[in-house]
Amino acid sequence: MPATWALARPQTDRVRGSVQPIRAGLRRSIAVVALVLLAGCVAVPVPQEAAPPARLGLTPASFSTLPGWAEDRHAEALPAFAQTCARLRSLPADRPLGGGEAAAPLAGRVADWLPLCDEAAAIAPGDHAAARAFMEARFRPYLAANVQIRPADPFGTFTGYFEPELAGSRRRRSAEQVPLLRRPPDLIAADLGDFAPDLAGRRLAGRVQGDRLVPYPSRAEIEDGALDRRRLELLWLDDPIDAFFLHVQGSGRVRLAEGGIARVGYAAQNGHPYVPIGRLLVERGAMTLDQVSMQSIRAWLRAHPAEAGAVMRQNPSYVFFRELQGLRPDEGPPGAFGAPLTPGRSIAVDHVHIPLGIPLWIDTRHPVTQAPLRRLVLAQDVGGAVRGPVRGDLFWGWGPEAEEAAGRMNERGLWWLLLPASVGTGVAAAVQSPSSAARTREASSSRR
Repeated sequence: MPATWALARPQTDRVRGSVQPIRAGLRRSIAVVALVLLAGCVAVPVPQEAAPPARLGLTPASFSTLPGWAEDRHAEALPAFAQTCARLRSLPADRPLGGGEAAAPLAGRVADWLPLCDEAAAIAPGDHAAARAFMEARFRPYLAANVQIRPADPFGTFTGYFEPELAGSRRRRSAEQVPLLRRPPDLIAADLGDFAPDLAGRRLAGRVQGDRLVPYPSRAEIEDGALDRRRLELLWLDDPIDAFFLHVQGSGRVRLAEGGIARVGYAAQNGHPYVPIGRLLVERGAMTLDQVSMQSIRAWLRAHPAEAGAVMRQNPSYVFFRELQGLRPDEGPPGAFGAPLTPGRSIAVDHVHIPLGIPLWIDTRHPVTQAPLRRLVLAQDVGGAVRGPVRGDLFWGWGPEAEEAAGRMNERGLWWLLLPASVGTGVAAAVQSPSSAARTREASSSRR
């Protein structure tokens, strides 16, 4: 079982609720930032994590060649597909599904998907044969690969995340001393792709001081009081380690001392890079690389309370939260696509390369049993360190089993984009030449 969870763990700026425009009150500040960036007349912090050199290539495939395709329970993915459709119906018909420049032409526009949504809605719950037939008739599979690498590499990393449950209160009490903070009004976040297409997906966050955009306070600075007395406290938690891992996951359920459950989700991130503390513990000799998992990191922090705070503060990334309203107890938190996440069927992707909302077929391994994990999933979320054409972060749900699987998952695998058969022109640019496709298939076969 690979255990590199905290070395490759997706960053916590998982933009839940939707890939949102900047709130109205910040538009003037964003305009200032845009002028600054274009004019080059003032210092702007350089993003601290460069995007990897990656480019999506697609190799046409057939459903008969997808590993495990016939064995999946296809109808179990239809609720997630229905969530995608509900979101699509709220969008303009001419809007492309793709996010980044590379993804924009791949999946067509909203109008191309609405007939598919109507057809899927007519399939009876649990009718796996009908769900499979629908996918095979209306979609075409394409093996994804990073073609910036020679030969093209179709393998990538698959991790997992979940929705933790914590104890807390709406008021600060003797037992609850760790705050969850709301998004500060002066925090500015921008997608640099709005200013330069080749920077799509790279985000910048900070605050304006005079004519400068300066970095926002780090985790350590915030914990030392940089945002005190600003009435940003949303909830109070009873455990700093649980709070730290909530920042990693990006959403959670808080059991309130006053009674009831508060659902919280990502609102913003301070713009600092995510530093995996598992890597720090390996460098210190506290554990070996193959011992690293969410569970082992948590156990080490519990066993070393005098050092735990200092170790966690070495990750400067800090997440701000919002309370999620109107969710059923059996419903997942909203992902970046704006649809509630479905356990085991929703996956976070790099929306620079992969259009949000589309179905994919994944071929990897279960993190606990190491059995093949091959199933139909929907691209419905993003993550700050989910970067590249073949990079997925599977949502496992909530509860102990979800925590176990998510904390241990760090697997190699493949995936296929399932794109509407009616959308062909946008796919053509990403499809590899026959010789390149042959090399990709050969690499795939040799590494199984």
